[in-house]
Amino acid sequence: MKPDHALKHGILLIATFLALVPTFFMVMTSLKSEDEYTFNKIGPPHGLVFDNFRGVLFDSPFFIWMENSIILALGAVALSTVVSCLGAYAIARMQFTGRGLLFSVSTALMAVPPVVMIVPLFVLYTELGLISTYEGAIIIYAGLITPFSVYLLTTFFRTLPRELFESARMDGAGDLLILWRIVLPLSLPALLTLVVVNALYVWNDLIIAIIFLQDDAKRTLMAGISVFQGRYENQIPLVMAGMVIASAPIIILSIAFQKYFIEGLMAGAVK
Repeated sequence: MKPDHALKHGILLIATFLALVPTFFMVMTSLKSEDEYTFNKIGPPHGLVFDNFRGVLFDSPFFIWMENSIILALGAVALSTVVSCLGAYAIARMQFTGRGLLFSVSTALMAVPPVVMIVPLFVLYTELGLISTYEGAIIIYAGLITPFSVYLLTTFFRTLPRELFESARMDGAGDLLILWRIVLPLSLPALLTLVVVNALYVWNDLIIAIIFLQDDAKRTLMAGISVFQGRYENQIPLVMAGMVIASAPIIILSIAFQKYFIEGLMAGAVK
């Protein structure tokens, strides 16, 4: 192996190790008893203790929190994907006045921090009666993840051969039929990437869930764990067990679609 390649691999290994340290700490702590954690906070557990996982699953409304998170993630991702596909196709393949400006504004919205929109959204939602409703939260999440989705899909749609569109139009296909029968099947890697990235964003969000879902029955998984952590602040292993279980679904999703995820991130990079 060449020296420069060895250096690059060494840097990547160090970066990987640093990235995985918090995960290792979380898993190891979740398998310790409270007494062991008091005297052994850093090292591995001497014996595996699964009582923390049992306490999280059966001594708290954990499954209700998870159900709420699933509803929000599925609803927001589905709504954003539909809107993004239509918008990206129009920007990438249709000619109309202001197309470039629309794409620039949509891309610029990715730089706007969500926190600056909380106050006006909260006032608006209070007037509309959308506080503590699934519909209201789904709309907010979909609005936050749509700009990135439009950007990625527009970049990918522009790389598709123009001959495909010309051939379909000669056969009498309209824009919606072209999008459904040609563009979307060819864009599967990009679409799956959006599903994973956007679901991860909604699943891990805390601030929107706390502010706009104030009803305890609508509490999401991350919001529930934050309350769980405050209630059991001296029982760190119990809190870590909750975080391990909360992380499992999104980790499984990422691993299952890893191949498409990498392809989707590279979408449009090479034409």
